[in-house]
Amino acid sequence: MSKPEQEARHQAIVLIDEAEPLRRLLEKRLKSARASVHCADDPQGAIDLIKKYAPDVVVLGLDRMDDSGYEMLRQIKETPETKDVHVMVISGMSNPQDKVAAFDLGAADYITKPFDMLELRVRVRVALQSRELVRMLGEQAQIDGLSGAYNRAHFDARLGELISGAERNRHVFSLAIFDLDKFKSINDTYGHPAGDAVIKGMAKLIRAECRTCDVPCRYGGEEFALLMPDTTPAQAVVVCERVRVKLSEMRWPHHPERQVTVSIGISGLTAGESVPDAATMIAAADKCLYQSKEGGRDQVTASLVDGTPVSAGEAAAAA
Repeated sequence: MSKPEQEARHQAIVLIDEAEPLRRLLEKRLKSARASVHCADDPQGAIDLIKKYAPDVVVLGLDRMDDSGYEMLRQIKETPETKDVHVMVISGMSNPQDKVAAFDLGAADYITKPFDMLELRVRVRVALQSRELVRMLGEQAQIDGLSGAYNRAHFDARLGELISGAERNRHVFSLAIFDLDKFKSINDTYGHPAGDAVIKGMAKLIRAECRTCDVPCRYGGEEFALLMPDTTPAQAVVVCERVRVKLSEMRWPHHPERQVTVSIGISGLTAGESVPDAATMIAAADKCLYQSKEGGRDQVTASLVDGTPVSAGEAAAAA
């Protein structure tokens, strides 16, 4: 998810069972308006589905807890992309040792055949609700309390992911750092409530102007950062110019006579460019931000990570 948001999302269930009639029955009974069901009948197909859909619950049907069943559980729990998924085992074996073995391997629930369909549906619903709560709590921990944008920890994590993706797939992306001009004087002159209102307004403006896939973060104090996947520096200039202009046109209840402006620095990758580490990417954006400040504030400066400037013509062509 690329923007902080609290609305419920569509959830997914992956159902793994060798018996086709049981798969069809469970698929029909477990599907709901907010949860899709995806079926597999072999371990590799199951792993592929789990990686693809990132399900909230895996229902694993096993006629017996033999070596293949243990191995499937082990594989799910040892694969980095699937290790945290909630696995619910349905088994024909009621032996306590089989249950203990399943739980030791990471199963979260164990239902013995024959089972009551209503009970299964309730257990799945509770598991989905628990997963959604955990997701929301985890997301809240990554959100800045004042601005509602993502916090610095989330920024660091997402920047690392984008750099890794660029190394693997040669994707382009850009980073913009926003610094509100003379922000301290707003707090000193009009009080901290006025400054807080500016922070909230700036975050709201950035979210309104960026795409769903972009990642708006509060970088610290009066600074914000915006990560823009699949975006060249010239394209990032277009987005940031919109933010800059609209901010300068805003009027503030605490100080209607006082304009608020922002200086912006952008660094980015283009196709074929060598991929930097996070510190180098941030340093390049910071250097452009410094140039914006030194050039009179209320402006956007952009470059490639290697320092090659992005010209006004390039930005105009990207608009």
